[in-house]
Amino acid sequence: MTLRKLMPVVAIAVVTFVAATPAAIAQGRGGAAAPPLTLPGAGPADVPPAVVMARPSAAEVEAAQRALARLVETTDALKKYPDLVAFRPPQPNAAIVPSLAAGFVAKHQANLEVAKQGDANVLFMGDSITDFWRNADGNYAGKPVLDKYFGQWKVANFGIAGDTTQGVLYRLKNGEGKGFSPRAVMLMIGTNNTGRNSAAEIAEGIGAVVLELQRDFPSAKILLLGVFPRGRAADPVRATIAEINKTIAKLHDGSRVHYLDIGNAFLDADGNIPTDVMSDGLHPTTKGYEIWAKAVSEPLSALVGTPSPAGR
Repeated sequence: MTLRKLMPVVAIAVVTFVAATPAAIAQGRGGAAAPPLTLPGAGPADVPPAVVMARPSAAEVEAAQRALARLVETTDALKKYPDLVAFRPPQPNAAIVPSLAAGFVAKHQANLEVAKQGDANVLFMGDSITDFWRNADGNYAGKPVLDKYFGQWKVANFGIAGDTTQGVLYRLKNGEGKGFSPRAVMLMIGTNNTGRNSAAEIAEGIGAVVLELQRDFPSAKILLLGVFPRGRAADPVRATIAEINKTIAKLHDGSRVHYLDIGNAFLDADGNIPTDVMSDGLHPTTKGYEIWAKAVSEPLSALVGTPSPAGR
């Protein structure tokens, strides 16, 4: 399998309204005051060909430039208000450029210490949905379920609440992918990218993470979970998630990468998420973690090579 380094080198014509809505401006703001951490000299990560997003060719870009020029010349309104349209180069896919929010450094350092111990045989990697497997109590208590279903394994939980595909890439490349040799990895990442990236960009990001995991842990089997549903049944993010999952399912090879979508297990007959499963429509409650554990116990046990305690 060959790899493509994804470096945007072409431009694409778009019609852009100059005035941005307040909602769009708010969505574009970063959450952290300090700039994110980057790796010196690191560019976009490699992406498996199965999830590479479509990009315009040089010929298509040239044709778009000519078409836009003709449109401006033949449209009175555009002659009068040329700023209504613009020729904009495509932006790099931030979801595949390793970077870590400054506020996540302490948890990253804690993960590095776990990696250095070298004895974990199962890795849980992801964001808050994974992170909360460690919660002993509260609304999102996953630890009682983890102990019940996965207690015989030495689990390294590298979930960081709020993290993204680019954050996981940074963490793996900056030490979390070294020092131990897990038999299996359960990956759940991508939902925090939905506010800033397209489905195609997020699928590339997830693919880049899977590829990095394969490089870092060559003997490990990867259980790639489809992004969990969130919000109400009619929430537009559901369509984004469905598109992401349709794309990343192509990474399944039945050998090293095993794709599994358990999203429907969290939904009621109307496609909504009951509040006792995810009280905020995003994070599993203890009942939600129980649903998750039951759904993955058998396939994860098969990848690890030993049964989970609850599966005995």
